[in-house]
Amino acid sequence: MSQNAIPPVLEIDNLGISYFTRAGEIPAVKDFSLSLGAGESVGLVGESGCGKSTVAMGIMRYLGSNGAIVGGAIRFKGRDMNELNEAELRQIRGSEIAMIYQEPMAALNPSLTIATQLIEVSMTHEGIGEAEAHARAIQVLADVNLPDAERIMAAYPHQLSGGQQQRVVVCMALLSNPSLLLLDEPTTALDVTVEAGLVRLIAGLSEKYGTALLYISHNLGLITDTCDRVCVMYSGESVEEGTVNEVFNAPRHPYTHGLFGCIPLPTADKNARPLMPIQGQLPLPHERPPGCNFGPRCDHFGAGRCDGDEIAMQAVSNSGSAHRARCLRWHEINWDLDIAVETEREEIPVGDVVLAVDGMQKYYAVHDRSIGAWISGKGVRYVKANEALDFRARKGETVAIVGESGCGKSTFAKVLVGLEASTGGKVRFDGDEIGQTSVHDRTSEQIGSLQMIFQNPDETLNPSLTIGSQIGRVIRKFGVEVEPDKIRERVLRLLDTVKLPRDFIHRRPRQLSGGQKQRVGIARAFAGNPSLVVADEPVSALDVSVQAAVTELLMDIQREHGTTLLFISHDLSAVRYLADRVVVMYLGRVMERGSTDKVFSPPYHPYTEALLSAVPIADPNIEKREIILEGNPPSVIDQPPGCPFQTRCPRKLGPLCETEAPPSRDAGDGHVIACHMELTGLRQVEHVIRFSNGNGVAGKE
Repeated sequence: MSQNAIPPVLEIDNLGISYFTRAGEIPAVKDFSLSLGAGESVGLVGESGCGKSTVAMGIMRYLGSNGAIVGGAIRFKGRDMNELNEAELRQIRGSEIAMIYQEPMAALNPSLTIATQLIEVSMTHEGIGEAEAHARAIQVLADVNLPDAERIMAAYPHQLSGGQQQRVVVCMALLSNPSLLLLDEPTTALDVTVEAGLVRLIAGLSEKYGTALLYISHNLGLITDTCDRVCVMYSGESVEEGTVNEVFNAPRHPYTHGLFGCIPLPTADKNARPLMPIQGQLPLPHERPPGCNFGPRCDHFGAGRCDGDEIAMQAVSNSGSAHRARCLRWHEINWDLDIAVETEREEIPVGDVVLAVDGMQKYYAVHDRSIGAWISGKGVRYVKANEALDFRARKGETVAIVGESGCGKSTFAKVLVGLEASTGGKVRFDGDEIGQTSVHDRTSEQIGSLQMIFQNPDETLNPSLTIGSQIGRVIRKFGVEVEPDKIRERVLRLLDTVKLPRDFIHRRPRQLSGGQKQRVGIARAFAGNPSLVVADEPVSALDVSVQAAVTELLMDIQREHGTTLLFISHDLSAVRYLADRVVVMYLGRVMERGSTDKVFSPPYHPYTEALLSAVPIADPNIEKREIILEGNPPSVIDQPPGCPFQTRCPRKLGPLCETEAPPSRDAGDGHVIACHMELTGLRQVEHVIRFSNGNGVAGKE
């Protein structure tokens, strides 16, 4: 959708936003410009702290008592937002400009039903009656593909899944047909299938109502799928802008170029083409360097030139294109050089089996104490979180476990580290059966040999203790070292290993960034010399540049120690890059398992096929077949008979899938698919992901 002669819905000119604290003025945004037309979608991307969300809050005039617009202007339909009084702002917010937040519960009141919250929007902004507002809410719930709208209306937020909550928030934002919709990381916490459905939904509603969309995200793949244009932010200012094809195919600012070196595209390989993290850190707003803000991190920095006067945006084409970059040297740099120019790394040798899982089950009893259940004898039902898991993990190997939320990935991890006991089957680690052995009953050697890296390090770091004492406690606990001087020296070496300054030994968690805290979590996990590490979504909440650094750090440590890595994730792009083998789970069962190159190319299990279709890829030259999964996964307490995927499967064969459990079909080389379809039919399925030249994309191509 291109801009036309109609004036832009949103115009931002040389915007400056500052926060005023006891320490003085903090210039969060400076010299930022952007325009957005009706029905157009623009992506705003960059690292955390670059000012993306501050721009959104400036548009909404949600800057708090100490924030202010100190320069430039924000005009909505020609009106300067800084000149509107509170009454005028209230009239615009929620009706003409709406916002969708990353966390849906930030917009939902837990004490009110969904009906109350949806009806209130229309009654407040349009003054219509309750009956009409109720009917409109039902219609919009249907628009966002939420089945059984009356049940949703009667529910409280906590009774809905995360994907359902986010769709309700979308409903709230769209009820008054806003002209501008701001989406601040709207899909970060969602499964790829839910994300794909939500993105498709918002795009359809935007086209239907002519809504302008501003996507704020660090997920460049999402921007590729959703936006017409993209604006890259760094340290409070735009550094590059243009169409998605222009910027993604020919980035002309070193920062944008560096971001693409951090992304595990289908062409990346952890040995031949490793990711290249951007060096250094984003400068604090009050400590920006002279000249180019990106200068201290730039491989093309020119002293005496790039650190001089302020640098303005420059056109990078004479063809009338809107592609611009804030770089003095963009025309001197050889952009055709490979992004990931680095010496090829040695492949990690794979050894003997370290972890053997055979028919593992984990059930949770749910007691129904009603009289009816007591009379019928059905007072106890079971949540089958894990059902007959089978796979192997070898020394030095990375095995990925993927699937939607609720598929049983984290439950298995809890059994593995001893936080839960298995209900049946065998879990053998280094030859010892540990499935039913609590962490309290395991030996110190067993605990030290099997460690875990959590998604959120804040939940496992003690805020009152220094980093050194927390890592040192693990070393002492597992008997790696006992003398204080040797413990301290090992802590310092671990900080070196995870590329953190040695003086961090004296810091506390609150003094570290999210990426730094995750590195501390990795250092602590490896402090006991583990032979197996379980990494549960270790990079999903991090910026792409930090993701790349943490990912490469894990690979480096694995190479050095020959550690087995169990990587739990819903990010199939990271899985394709990292994993040697993949286990695909659905509703507690293994749907497919095999080497990465086998699982990522036909024959696919229909569920794997759908997951691959939903993965956003930051490359406009990649084409994907669109596969839409209808509905949500069934309840784990009331699973469907036959194949667990049959209620959503686009390749369902009929009664056979509804009544009989699927057989495990061996496609060769350890590639196993649990499906009723014959392998001859599965092999005829086309590649989900293709380059624009028609060649299919497999796991390690």
